[in-house]
Amino acid sequence: MEKNNESSEIQEAPEQFRVRAEKRARMLAEGTDPYPVELPIITTIKKVREEFDRLEIDEQSPAPVGVAGRVMFIRGSGKLQFVVIQDGEGNRIQVMLSAKEVGSDSLKEFKANVDLGDHLFVHGPAMRSRRGELSIFAQPGEDVPPWRITSKALRPLPKTFTTETGEEMSLSEEARIRQRHLDMILRPAAREMVRTRADVVWSLRDYFHREGFLEIETPMLQNIHGGAAARPFQTHMNAYDTELYLRIAPELFLKRAVVGGVEKVFEINRNFRNEGADSSHSPEFTMLEAYEAYGTYNTMATRTRDFIQKAARDVFGTEKVTLADGSEYDLSGQWDEISLYEVVSEAVKEEITPETELSRLVQLAEERGIAVPDHAVAGKVVEEIFEHEVGDHLWAPTFVRDYPVDTSPLVRQHRSLPGRVEKWDLYVRGFELATAYSELVDPVIQRERFEAQALAAANGDPEAMVLDEEFLQAMEQGMPPTGGMGMGLDRLLMALTGYGIRETITFPLVKRVEN
Repeated sequence: MEKNNESSEIQEAPEQFRVRAEKRARMLAEGTDPYPVELPIITTIKKVREEFDRLEIDEQSPAPVGVAGRVMFIRGSGKLQFVVIQDGEGNRIQVMLSAKEVGSDSLKEFKANVDLGDHLFVHGPAMRSRRGELSIFAQPGEDVPPWRITSKALRPLPKTFTTETGEEMSLSEEARIRQRHLDMILRPAAREMVRTRADVVWSLRDYFHREGFLEIETPMLQNIHGGAAARPFQTHMNAYDTELYLRIAPELFLKRAVVGGVEKVFEINRNFRNEGADSSHSPEFTMLEAYEAYGTYNTMATRTRDFIQKAARDVFGTEKVTLADGSEYDLSGQWDEISLYEVVSEAVKEEITPETELSRLVQLAEERGIAVPDHAVAGKVVEEIFEHEVGDHLWAPTFVRDYPVDTSPLVRQHRSLPGRVEKWDLYVRGFELATAYSELVDPVIQRERFEAQALAAANGDPEAMVLDEEFLQAMEQGMPPTGGMGMGLDRLLMALTGYGIRETITFPLVKRVEN
């Protein structure tokens, strides 16, 4: 019955799939497993190229090699076949199969069964072909076949097409995001981004470990969403019969760790925000947050600059990185610092302070085409004007300092500037990359701020924070003066590479398409 169902499905499949599925079935019927569990792989394509790059034409390696890779090219007829295989890092090598060496029946079987996209094992000496190409000359060994399919691909690789600009492409941008596995097979930049991301994460962890920080994990399922102004995803837990939220930030739990005595702590993990998606926003993203007892927002500015510069050096060997469009971006040296209220005042050509009336700020915003929601507070309007007039145009790395109190419920009051808090946002290439605070540690003021946020929520602000009683009780136990910072890892990759956020996330969330 199962075989009949499989046969029916094959007959209804697209032509290429059907042909390949029939090859798979034929191999099984002939006693050949198209998905063997183990093969005598001796080395890698990369090592073959490194070890035998100096071979002369017709010169062979002293011993045979056994490698595997995906078939990316097949050419030839008669008694000779040329194949190019590629490994997971994108290294390629040519394979030559001749009837004289592998046998007529083996070559016939190869032609009948092997397709582009299949994974292939080959055994034989490395040699330099008469055209100068380093190749593997397939030959059988003692109990080792000259070649074997290691995984039969039932779906063909996409065909290459040429864009209007003359660039050769295999997948549209949408297809690349939806089928990242194909993107990584076909496009070197996609494979490189995966490795770059892993290297950047390693560099960040190395920095914090060397500086004496402990890495911990905090809950992703939370009873109360907090630590940021954002809309959460909501779910239901059957076992407790309760509503839970996917976290929007780990901040409040990391601060509890500081209260508990983990005075230098960090976490690199996922956050979830039920908001829009564009070239710099993703509903699921990776966040770095770090907290240091007896640090300030100035301490965290120095640390943030240091670990970003370190990541650039570790991954690219320089603090002047080359972006996707070929331009250079300079992360070296000291970074600029500007005052939020001062640059907004310059932009609107009048002095703006924390005492400026909300009605005047709304007027200034609307004159510039900025929509202001009914529930917006004065500080939020100032920030909207800043984004529109200044933030989008900040190209060099710049710390924007000293934000409004009414938009910063978790931040300490500025020590010398009334109506402001000790907070900075770091801008690079026109987008916000990171933020840091001198953390609010007075539990009485924190409770008052949470109560004000609750009122804002009642007035219609969907991003207002809720009062977290358990966090307040932890603060009431005594939290030392603390500096804290947060940075989107995906955005750091954007800053270092020049790609959009969906390129930096290996498997970004995309809207499902019904078949």
